[in-house]
This record gives sequence, structure tokens and C-alpha cells, in this order.
Amino acid sequence: MADYGSSIWLTTEHPAISFENTKVGQLKKKIWDMKEEEVDELLKERYEIPAPSEIGVADTYIQTTPRWKVVEKRKKNDVVLVPVGCTECHGMHTVSALDTFQCQSIVEGVRRATAKDGREVSLAYNPLPYGAHPYHHLGMPGTVMVPQRVAVEVLVATMLGLWNDGFRKQIYINNHGQLWVLETALHEFLYRYQLPCIIQVMDWHRAIREFFYPGAKEDMVKTPFVHADECETSVGMLCFPEGMVDLSHADETHPKSYFEPGRFDNSTDSFHRPQRWSEAEMTSPITYKGTPEGVVGSPAIAEARKAKRPILAACEYLTFCVDEILDAFPPGTVPPTEEVTHRTDEEMEAYLKEPGSEGWRSVYGLSRVGME
Repeated sequence: MADYGSSIWLTTEHPAISFENTKVGQLKKKIWDMKEEEVDELLKERYEIPAPSEIGVADTYIQTTPRWKVVEKRKKNDVVLVPVGCTECHGMHTVSALDTFQCQSIVEGVRRATAKDGREVSLAYNPLPYGAHPYHHLGMPGTVMVPQRVAVEVLVATMLGLWNDGFRKQIYINNHGQLWVLETALHEFLYRYQLPCIIQVMDWHRAIREFFYPGAKEDMVKTPFVHADECETSVGMLCFPEGMVDLSHADETHPKSYFEPGRFDNSTDSFHRPQRWSEAEMTSPITYKGTPEGVVGSPAIAEARKAKRPILAACEYLTFCVDEILDAFPPGTVPPTEEVTHRTDEEMEAYLKEPGSEGWRSVYGLSRVGME
């Protein structure tokens, strides 16, 4: 039996922050203990951050890469990273695609790093440029809300199309208040199609939450991660093209709450509170009436420096995820069909072949099993 005593924890100088003694925890602890100049060096040399956006650059995203190169890349690494964002007011000082650009900056850095390793990960465009939203965003100018059921269907269709093209290992990286929609889509995809695959979804900022703990280090943020605040604006200042952040127009807000703090956590679950922010509504005024500025917090104190350690942690963790998947299931392989679905090896044989090869069959002709 595993020892769940003190040996499972890697402690830090901060009383609220420790890491589990696993490969992931050890990775985080290493970044935590780095000197600031070491963080800067690794971020620049391995991930080339900051860097210009690659959204329209050849040979970066599936959509901007000639088909023959897409296929050759996939034969070495069949994981695809899919950044997910939205269109949402993030104050007068920055852009409404902030969530999308944050995720794109991270996956682009990971693409550059894995290319140096000789097995470049593929990237796909954000399938939700407008995004689903929590109730309290309703009516906010500058925010475009897609119905949740529509967002789920778009994601399910994306998962199926990528699977059909041989990308049977997919990671969706989110930075917007819609994680439950991604989780719903993941389960709906599996309910509906029962295909052997690796599909994972994550909030990147929650995955490395320790690096957004307020006041934990001198080079990190001083306030909790919420919305269009010090945290998000710092990331924008580090990663975004020039002109997308203008602090001269930054507002500061202190939202009203109907309850004392202690029950509902912030965007990164920094305080280990009993419930996530998304597990309730009407605990405070809706955005348009409570924070019409589109800001929750203090963006004026943002600095690019404060985003370097968390962005490095996000890139290193996501690279770890890619490597772990490929180590367990090398390119062209998936979890055993008869262990993870109700289908048989014989039934799936033709559908799991290299797309377009002799004997391959498109998944769109496969009969459905499971439940709708």
C-alpha cells in the first residue's frame, strides 16, 4: 500500500503551497525553485516566448500546413493540441479574444519545443471563437454568447473530424469560463461514438494554479486570478502582439458579493475552498450590472515579468502531457478497443488504419453504439 504520509508532499517556503511527490509535482517544484533568470532563459530558449503569433504562419497549425506535411508530422506525433477561447469583454485596456490568444501562445510555444525534440506536436484552430459562457455574462457588451448546446455540438464534431484524420490523441486547452462545456462535449463524444482514443480537456491556468497564488513570490502576481485583471493582463503583456494591451485605459473594480468569502473559489482555485466559482450563480450581480467595466481586479499593476513563471509552468506541463501520451501509446496506436469501448477489434480494424491508405474506412460510415 502506498505511503500517504509526509513523503508524498514536496513543500515550499510558502505555507499554503506544496506539490505532490510525482513526476508532475517534481516538474512544478523544479520551476518553483528556479531563479528568475533561469525561468527567463528556459522560456526563451526552449519555447521562444515571447514570439509573434503563428496563427497565419505556414507549417504551424493544421490549417496552415500543406497536407503532405500534416501527414508526415502525424506519423511522428499524432497528438493534436486545440486551444479554446471565446469573444468576451476584457475591459477597455485589452482585447475580447484574450482567452483565445493566451491558449494559442502556450500551444505555439509547445509546438516549437517539440519540433526541437524531433516529434513536433500538431495544432488546430480554436473551434469556439465566440465560446459558451456562464449565465452572469448575459447581456454584457463586447461578449458574444453561443448557446451551450451549440458549443457542445461544435466540439463533438471537431473531435470526430480530427479522429477521422488520424489525430486520435487530442488535448483541448481552455482559458475561459466554460470548462464544463468541454467536459460535456468529451463525454458526449464518447457516449455517441465509442471510439478508442485519448481526449483530454483542461483549464491551463488551473493546471498550474500554484503559480498564480497571490503574493507567493516576488516575481509573481499579487492578486487572485479572476478576469481581465493583474493575472490575465500580465499574460497578455508577455505573450500578445504589441498594441493589444493598453494600461492607460485600465480600470480597477471591487465587485459586490452577497456572501462572505470562503465558500466559492477564484478562477484557479487558489484558496482550496469547498466550491468552484462555477457551482453557483446569483451570488453577486451579473457582469453588466456589477462590473460593467469588464474587469474584476487590478489590471493596472500587471507586468510581463509576473507571467513568465506561470507560462513556463504551463508549457512544461503541457509538453509533459504530450510526452506521457506518446510514451504510453506511440504514434498510430490507441488504448485497447475492447478495454475502453463496447466495440470489438475486428469491427474497428479498418477504421484505425492510416487515413486514406488501402483498406481504410472513414469513421463517418461506422455504426453507432452506446447512447445519445
